[in-house]
Amino acid sequence: MYKLLLSWRYLCTRYIALASIISVTLGVATLIIVNAVMAGFTEEANKRLNGIISDIVFESVSMDGFPNPDWHKAEIRKVLGSDLVGVTATVAVPAMLSIPVGHDQHLASPVRLIGVDEQTYAEVGDFGKYLLHPENRQQLSFLLRQDGYAPEREKFPRSGWRYRRARIMYERAYEEQVALERAKLGAVPQQEPAEPAIPADPYGSAVPADPYASHQAAAPTFDPMTQQSTGVILGIAVCSQRQKDETGEVRDFFFCRPGDDVKITIPTAGSPPNFVSDVLTVVDIYESKMSEYDASLAFMPLEALQNLRGMFDAQHNVRYVTSIQIKLKPGADLNAARDRLQSRFPIRQYPYRIQTWRDMQGPLLAAVQLETTILNILLFLIIAVAGFGILATFYMIVVEKTRDVGILKALGAPSRGVMSIFLGYGFSLGLVGSGVGLGLGLLFVHYINEIAAGLERITGRPIFDPTVYYFREIPTIVSLHTVVGVMAGAVAIAVLASVLPARRAARLHPVEALRYE
Repeated sequence: MYKLLLSWRYLCTRYIALASIISVTLGVATLIIVNAVMAGFTEEANKRLNGIISDIVFESVSMDGFPNPDWHKAEIRKVLGSDLVGVTATVAVPAMLSIPVGHDQHLASPVRLIGVDEQTYAEVGDFGKYLLHPENRQQLSFLLRQDGYAPEREKFPRSGWRYRRARIMYERAYEEQVALERAKLGAVPQQEPAEPAIPADPYGSAVPADPYASHQAAAPTFDPMTQQSTGVILGIAVCSQRQKDETGEVRDFFFCRPGDDVKITIPTAGSPPNFVSDVLTVVDIYESKMSEYDASLAFMPLEALQNLRGMFDAQHNVRYVTSIQIKLKPGADLNAARDRLQSRFPIRQYPYRIQTWRDMQGPLLAAVQLETTILNILLFLIIAVAGFGILATFYMIVVEKTRDVGILKALGAPSRGVMSIFLGYGFSLGLVGSGVGLGLGLLFVHYINEIAAGLERITGRPIFDPTVYYFREIPTIVSLHTVVGVMAGAVAIAVLASVLPARRAARLHPVEALRYE
């Protein structure tokens, strides 16, 4: 009992140990915060990576693709058996997207255009839940909706058929006014016509968009007031720019939205490839909150893309695809399934790449894991520094309490008992420091977004910029395994730091200790 009483007394009265407790507290709190944030980012990244890339990707090494996807899917079902949940064929091709942003002005950007099957693509990933229209989240469709896009967003611009009809009416009114102004100046052809007054646009366009006259000329019966072109879904960063408005609120400023027409240019299949263009109607927007995908992906119907590229053999009624996406049941061994598929389709006979989503994103996942490991090692050194502080503090206490140790040993306290006093002191110090650090760390994680907002107001600089990360708030995940490991490590360091001073106290001879001045 005396050992516990003395350890508690030293902890409560020796304020010099407070510095060591604070070091342990800060180290534990920092480790918990960093691991929670890194785990949150990793989890969100994995969800979005696996949401757009299915569990296993079976793709051709050639951009021309491979024929007879139905036969390949049947063979895949035989190989994977009950582990298979969903399978779908896709076509992916680099493309140049042209968005009309003004009269005779266009914004061109490279994208990766993916042709998907409306019925089966949602079975292999989380693509549907990243779309802005609620009905498309339930069942993917490349038909333009009437309205109702992004109902959870207060300032999302009006989109859909109602917006499309109002925009076309505005453009036609503008064109009629231009024609009228030119007719008035027809007697003076050498004079440049004055810029006509632009009618009020109720939907926010500064100038009318170019309706691609060549496309309309090729299809004179096409009426954009009642008809749409082939549908396309754009990544949100392809068709918008995220930045803060005049009030400081982060908003998406759209170059185009559902109901607008865009122009796409892609290479055809075959060698040498040619380039073909077509006008597509934006029917929805894709937002995975992964800037790599949101700024580079566009989706259209699989058959329409095959027809546009010429990826079909009309004589034999055979179509070509560039990849097959495979979804396995939860808990299935992805590597084992990949190996079985590679055995069925050996590379010498079939020029295919068969990879899991982790294989495809290996460098990114490895970099995140390496960063987390290095941060844990560096931050754990803070607790190690606290351990050296505990070691120095305990040596001072042993020297200061030499006579007390002599009295205890003279009264019959064994060396092991004296050693237990200081080991218990170190254990108590580590336990208190890690406990307080745990509380501070969890509290910081809980209010991390509010703290970040407060620091932004104080410093005037963004701590967590959503225009860069495309997250509305900082994601965090607190792992019980990590918390227990950090606390156990902190307590172990405190106990180990007290071993040498405790052994020195235990070796003191009672007579020499009592004679110590």
